[in-house]
Amino acid sequence: MTIVIDGHEQSEFNPERLGKYLNDVLDNFPDLPTERYKERIFRSVQARGEIKAENITELLISNAVDEITKEQPDWTFVAAHFYSKQLRKDVETRRKAKAYGNFFDLTKELTDTGYYNDKVLKSYSHKELREAGKMIEPQRDELFTYVGLMTLSTRYLAKNENKKPIELPQERFLTIALFLMSEEETSHRMELVKQAYWSLSNLYMTVATPTLANAGKTHGQLSSCFVDTVDDSLRGIYDSNTDIATLSKSGGGIGVYLGKIRSLNSDIRGFKGVSSGIVPWARQLNNTAVSVDQLGSRQGSVAIYLDVWHKDVHDFLDLKLNNGDERLRTHDLFTGVNLPDLFMEKVRDRGEWYLFDPHEVRDKKGWALEDYYDEEKGQGSFRDKYWELVDDPDINKDKVEAIDIMKRIMKSQLETGVPYMFYRDSVNRDNPNKHKGIIYCSNLCTEIMQNLSATTVKEETTDGDEIIIRKEAGDFVTCNLSSINLARAVTDDVLEELIPIQVRMLDNVIDLNNIEVKQAELTNMKYRAVGLGTFGWHTLLAVSGINYESEKAVEYADKLYEEISYLTINASKDLAKEKGAYPYFEGSDWHTGAYFDRRDYEDDKWKTLKQEVAEYGVRNGYQMAVAPNGSTSIIGNASASIDPIYKLVYVEEKKDFRTTVTAPELTPKTFWYYKAAHDIDQSWTLKQNAVRQKHIDQSQSCNLYVRNDIKAKDLLALHMQAWESKIKTTYYVRSTSVTIDECEVCSS
Repeated sequence: MTIVIDGHEQSEFNPERLGKYLNDVLDNFPDLPTERYKERIFRSVQARGEIKAENITELLISNAVDEITKEQPDWTFVAAHFYSKQLRKDVETRRKAKAYGNFFDLTKELTDTGYYNDKVLKSYSHKELREAGKMIEPQRDELFTYVGLMTLSTRYLAKNENKKPIELPQERFLTIALFLMSEEETSHRMELVKQAYWSLSNLYMTVATPTLANAGKTHGQLSSCFVDTVDDSLRGIYDSNTDIATLSKSGGGIGVYLGKIRSLNSDIRGFKGVSSGIVPWARQLNNTAVSVDQLGSRQGSVAIYLDVWHKDVHDFLDLKLNNGDERLRTHDLFTGVNLPDLFMEKVRDRGEWYLFDPHEVRDKKGWALEDYYDEEKGQGSFRDKYWELVDDPDINKDKVEAIDIMKRIMKSQLETGVPYMFYRDSVNRDNPNKHKGIIYCSNLCTEIMQNLSATTVKEETTDGDEIIIRKEAGDFVTCNLSSINLARAVTDDVLEELIPIQVRMLDNVIDLNNIEVKQAELTNMKYRAVGLGTFGWHTLLAVSGINYESEKAVEYADKLYEEISYLTINASKDLAKEKGAYPYFEGSDWHTGAYFDRRDYEDDKWKTLKQEVAEYGVRNGYQMAVAPNGSTSIIGNASASIDPIYKLVYVEEKKDFRTTVTAPELTPKTFWYYKAAHDIDQSWTLKQNAVRQKHIDQSQSCNLYVRNDIKAKDLLALHMQAWESKIKTTYYVRSTSVTIDECEVCSS
């Protein structure tokens, strides 16, 4: 006889009761063979003299997880169902209140006990919060896979002091909706809350990891990552390091442009050959990334970028290698190299390339080479200035073979996955705000393209016992991200309804965010930049019966992303009519119409939109960017970002759980349309990204999946294809022999 212990109560195990419960659940999965599963459960329970009720639930979950295969993937939903029931029971016990009960009481309790900030409680009336509580649809918890629900539960739900959840999934979604709409006009605010909750709870979209984790809570900010430019001065270098540490502490990933820092053996205050170059400062950033972690959950994430014409580029490309002098290595940073068209031409033609010291250029010429780009393909101010330096006998320069640098780049990529590739001329030609600056580099995940400039100290004075420091704020970029779940939103045909509320949510992040680095806050307000992206591309292709490696997939990408682009710009235009355009709109490519002209949008709807944008403006100076979406795509049960699936079946193992995971929406029909990333001809990825890029004002986190035995000429061909097809960036080169830590801060 088996005794079941439930809290303080004990009772004899009742097989009929458990059998009825199992049948009630498993009847929802008629295609699954369930007899073996039920037999294992009964055998495990009856083999024990006594068992706790929660241990029975653990058996239900673990045995369901064991059943997951590529032939029977729906066992993940069985496991998720049982886990959801246990989660609700545990949360009820911790809160001493019914799961999905009185939402107002819950909000007040979690605010009073310091888990929520008081924004929602102060912004909404008792009546409004009771009305909001009625929006909750508990059955939408059934949309989660087991790994998706575990990911949401362990990383994003509010936790008590013992790090146990005290919040449920639909409560997290509703709290985010309420928080993001808290400053909207009260006349229509509750309708906006309803729309935002609808979009999140149906998994039609996900907000960025920081927003998902922090909205409505007392700690952390809402933006994914930031991009800074380091000034070539001791004060500038250390001030930037402080800013980077401050943002890393709050959960932000950082992209850092180092191209203004003088090279090794450059002059300092007239003393010849004394500069130690960029490597010591990169190592300093490495120490910051390791020592200032993200809210105690993981070490900081920092990517550094350098121009391919910088004299320190060779040392830079070796920073992450696993051999050589450890004093010249930064294993915890990620690297990106900035490539002008001229360099790629020299690689193609096997020509010579010249390296310069940016400090010497500024000192002797009065201008900075990094401040120029080629305005047209094959001609422009960058190459004019570059050749001026080459021809100037007073400028010191190193002559190298362009292909040799590219070989160094590819060697590092196959060993470490980086550097990222940043095609700076394509980026800046396509910059809708070129009237206000230049884009030096991207962010941690290569999808953000926004104006950058260094913050500098202009004056430091004393006033009594106070020290007053006056700085000229540079453009310090902030990434505000969210992503459409294509696999659900497109198949349910909700894009027209979804994108306007999604853009509004993104725009509200700008006003509600609390960024400790003030120049980032100022930049945020000047451009009101957002990054609406997507995930679930491969899943969408599979459920649509389209092969990834096909012209049909390329054509579909072109058509779909044009629609997303139109709806996004139109939504931003409507917000501008309601709330005003972003401050730098006048003179932008949005304003002049050049943005639309460059893309040859000729349909009547585009012509009308172009006229309306000129009249009313757009709310957001930058609007679209496709981020990696690693963890949030798991929650949304779709393939990550624009990537092909990594494997058809794999094991997800974290410190909190271990489970078999299959490709999303895997069925006998979709099985034939799923091909693993390393088995796919990457030229098809680049073809898709090329047509997609036309419709995206920023960029895409574009991974290249290659085998470790790939020939150098084949990898080079992929890079040349990316550049020639006007793709702005490529992210990791994911070789079969390289293990890469996923970036989670940009997941959206």
